[in-house]
Amino acid sequence: MSAERRTTEQPAHHRLSLVALVALGGLIGTTGRYAVSGWLGTSVSGWPTATFTVNIVGSLALGALLEALARRGAETSRAQAVRLLVGTGVIGSFTTFSSLAEETDLLVRGSSTGLAVGYAVASLAVGLVATVLGIAAAARAGAR
Repeated sequence: MSAERRTTEQPAHHRLSLVALVALGGLIGTTGRYAVSGWLGTSVSGWPTATFTVNIVGSLALGALLEALARRGAETSRAQAVRLLVGTGVIGSFTTFSSLAEETDLLVRGSSTGLAVGYAVASLAVGLVATVLGIAAAARAGAR
């Protein structure tokens, strides 16, 4: 599809089929996050284990997905659908950076400032490392 033709199309957020893909992915991702929260919860020490886990797994998965899609070249309508369904929908709703912020705030308010800082820093640092590992894994798989 030419760049000229692509600019005359409706924006993605105006296309019901693409919005539905994001919604379907959101249903899947939030169900997964709910399940992980039920299994892991919060540790006795107060560390938000479930949120930390979903955010790290999601960072790894998103890094891998976006690298794999980027290696395919220019985005096709099929790649866009995959990106919106899996990346925005599933992974976007599986991860929960709003809960990271809320749990950090609750730890600070509960006089666990050291734990709050450790949790926030670890979440960002380990999330970044997980993203890089996901990118590297997809790059390695794509090079085969």
